[in-house]
Amino acid sequence: MNAAIWESRLLASVTAVLAVFGVAAVYGASSLVAVQGGDPGSAFALRQLGGVMVGGILLLVGARVPYQTWRSLAWPMMLASLVLLLFPFLPGLRALTPELNGARRWLNLGAVSFQPSEFAKFAVAAWTAMIAARKGEQIRDFKKGLLPVFVVVGPLCALVLFQPNLSTAVLTALIAGVILFTAGARIGHFLVLGLIAVPVLWRELTQVQYRFARMLAFISSDQATAATSWQIQQSLIGIGSGRFFGVGFGEGMQKLGYLPYAYSDFIFSTIGEEWGFLGASGVVALFALWMWMGFRIARTAPDQFGMLLVTGLTAMVGVTAILHIAVTLNLVPTTGLPLPFISYGRSNLLVSLFATGVMVNVARQRHAPGARR
Repeated sequence: MNAAIWESRLLASVTAVLAVFGVAAVYGASSLVAVQGGDPGSAFALRQLGGVMVGGILLLVGARVPYQTWRSLAWPMMLASLVLLLFPFLPGLRALTPELNGARRWLNLGAVSFQPSEFAKFAVAAWTAMIAARKGEQIRDFKKGLLPVFVVVGPLCALVLFQPNLSTAVLTALIAGVILFTAGARIGHFLVLGLIAVPVLWRELTQVQYRFARMLAFISSDQATAATSWQIQQSLIGIGSGRFFGVGFGEGMQKLGYLPYAYSDFIFSTIGEEWGFLGASGVVALFALWMWMGFRIARTAPDQFGMLLVTGLTAMVGVTAILHIAVTLNLVPTTGLPLPFISYGRSNLLVSLFATGVMVNVARQRHAPGARR
């Protein structure tokens, strides 16, 4: 068995294990919330299972469609992302972009609703990889390299920021930055852009009350109010109470009204409580293996575009997972990022599964006739 076959199979297998485990984790964390809402206890898990099934089809599509297709579709995908992200700001479209929890991040098409910002992350990865591969050595020149990318990706990130969704905006910019850095962009140029971004980020952190409260709770829990630090305190209680083997599947107490969003934003805490250190470590190990496979595929991709695309997609999923886990452990300020493949919510799930399929396609093409670096 050649390397391309076992790498693609291992990546797909690890993804399947995470997705199936996610359905079980969502069931364990959401059954009470579902019953309180008048639904069967399995309602959230069944919807998540439906997302996994649709996502599995998207993974197969991504694995079969030549990845070079996304190079030719990079501009149309970016334009589509910009249009979709504009919808919440256009008059008369509130029915299509309803406000949920103080934000207008979802596009509601009746039977289907999704977050355009999730699609935008894939579009940014494909577009930035295309631009960087086309520019070659010019990527080291600020005016010809980073600046043109900033002019396009910057407004897109701003639209995500104004939804408001600071964490996804920063993550989207980070995906583009990882691709550009991998392509050879100078670190000094990133420092310049970073200095430009600092005042904007500082304003968003300090002028929006809930963000400032989260930052204060992270920096100094003694000065934070009980309401501000409640989520993270309950997350740490849940993880600590799981000890080594956990309290048992479905037996966790934090989901009983103590930990908000135990099935989505804080699902790793639920895993730590119900599956213990052993289960939580297993999840971390699976994500580490997934990322290792991603970077291995990127290193041996047939061409520059494939290498940069896989690097960006690996960062898209891997950094999201790292930040989610770090939030539940109080290692970074609280954000609303999901745990890929596992957290309840189908937008991130579908995009992550499709991205995995694209990575599988890159791996399979390495030894295809005519493949070249």
